[in-house]
Amino acid sequence: MKTLNLFTCLMCLLLFACSEDNDDNQQANNPNLVIKLKFDPNQERLNNIGEPATIPSGNAAQSPNVNRMSANYIELAPGAFTALGDGEVIFSGDETTAGGNNAINFQNAQFAGDNETFLTIPLSDVTAGTYEWVRVSLAYQEGEIDFLLNGTDYTGTLGSFVGYNTYITSFDLNGETIDVNGNRLQGFWAFEAEGFVTQGQAPEGATTVPNPLFDSSPIPQGSCVVTGEFENGFTITGNETQDIVVTLSFSINNSFEWTEVNADGKYEPSAGEQVVDMGLRGLIPMVSN
Repeated sequence: MKTLNLFTCLMCLLLFACSEDNDDNQQANNPNLVIKLKFDPNQERLNNIGEPATIPSGNAAQSPNVNRMSANYIELAPGAFTALGDGEVIFSGDETTAGGNNAINFQNAQFAGDNETFLTIPLSDVTAGTYEWVRVSLAYQEGEIDFLLNGTDYTGTLGSFVGYNTYITSFDLNGETIDVNGNRLQGFWAFEAEGFVTQGQAPEGATTVPNPLFDSSPIPQGSCVVTGEFENGFTITGNETQDIVVTLSFSINNSFEWTEVNADGKYEPSAGEQVVDMGLRGLIPMVSN
């Protein structure tokens, strides 16, 4: 009986070891493309055509502390003349007509924070080839900004909807529930501080959307499709044995901009200073293993 039990234990150990080997081999044979997000306040600040941009006279800006972000579309483009939609679309978020016109369905949106994973898909689902550019249609960003009220500095939470059109039932902003129950165009925002909540709409076309391919591959106004170039291209051979990580580094360099009433460089909504731009200021995709 003891001999039989020993034999049984040895067989179990052998089967377990084989199972682990099979799991390792299966993982090696099914590597993933992992998309991460990064928010960099020191990355170059660009304008709509991908050129370095300064803050316009009469305005002021600050770099927000972005906590999380949502994208609605990610596309890999082989070249500068690849039209929007003709590249390799690796992610497309949920959309709805519940609010009338077609819109991003915020209730089903996908989010990630700084240095967090936004998307993981099998590399076998991505067409092999070399891609020079990536396009990301942004939908929502949330973070802290500083403001001045009655001579005292405070910090509040800003949620900005930068997608082309977003259907929102309600959303939570720092513990406060904001009911919308409808569509909101690009530039809709809500702000919470000390339990006080307000909301507004940036002017049409005011949200910056950097596209260095402005001449060869234009992007429709209001779409918020930010374009970035791989430094040395991004090649998928189809023979990969390990995961590939692409980090999408977004510039938040003075990306929150407002009109100045009191020329002190501080956002003072109580003085009538108006938000004019919440768009991210550039995209650099970086590849690692």
